[in-house]
Amino acid sequence: MNTLIETLLMPFTFTFMVQAFTVVLLVAIPTSLLSCFLVLKGWSLMGDAISHSVLPGVVLAYVLTIPYAVGAFVAGMFCALATGFVKDNSRLKEDTVMGVVFSSMFGLGLVLMTKIETGVHLDHIIFGDVLGVGWNDIIEAAVVAMFVAAFVLFKGKDLLVFIFDHQHAKAIGLPVKFLHYGLLSVLSLTIVSALKAVGMILVISMLIAPGAIAFLLTRKFQFMILLSLLISVVMSILGIYLSFFIDSAPAPTIIMLLSFIFIVVFFYNSYKEKQTSLSTDLDIYDQTEAVLKTSSVCDKIRTSNLHHQG
Repeated sequence: MNTLIETLLMPFTFTFMVQAFTVVLLVAIPTSLLSCFLVLKGWSLMGDAISHSVLPGVVLAYVLTIPYAVGAFVAGMFCALATGFVKDNSRLKEDTVMGVVFSSMFGLGLVLMTKIETGVHLDHIIFGDVLGVGWNDIIEAAVVAMFVAAFVLFKGKDLLVFIFDHQHAKAIGLPVKFLHYGLLSVLSLTIVSALKAVGMILVISMLIAPGAIAFLLTRKFQFMILLSLLISVVMSILGIYLSFFIDSAPAPTIIMLLSFIFIVVFFYNSYKEKQTSLSTDLDIYDQTEAVLKTSSVCDKIRTSNLHHQG
């Protein structure tokens, strides 16, 4: 029994595993909060675009000897602003513009990586290196998590109005431009803080899956936020824990768990809707039967009365 307990607690005896648990927890909080807004706003591709666009910023930050998080943030914001500018000055739809912008910047980043000798490993930027994080990375993730949580706490209601009805938000005097670019800014910050842990590609799943799962389970936004946060935190911790025993990459393990939960919830939700639809059809059938029986009884009574009158 003691041997089993020691085996189960083994991941917590290593410093690098404790750091991994801590950083994924701090990444799970802002990504799950923003996930709800992105799903409701239909900005899934925006998160994808920004995450792919940070690569040239990381490489140039290394060349300029500045923190790569700064370069990544600037590149992400440039992608968001460039997307808005091209959309406002052309007949192209937003998803088309985002596809052009992020693929161009990602290609630029790959070219720079091949032409400039850097100490930043490409695989670590793209797929993350959660087992290689340090306390500085954890502090950075904690600051971003607190900032995003504060933004959602103080501007959450305004963001909801902005997301569901942009024109109404503008009519009642809400600062729609501030909300728009504020959401883009915290999204960029969150992606930058998640780069070290899960990388620029896998962060998309953490930004979308928790909100999508919660959206299928509830129709109330408050519950959606809580469910998204709970799902993201639990699956992130469980993914790191399982990866230790099955000897797999931690970040992809987290994503596979989120994907599994989404599939289960999707089929459960579909089954529940079918059952509700079937129940509704049966209720309608029973009501129709009752009406027909009542009508038949009335006809018999009417016929009987006419017979007596005759």
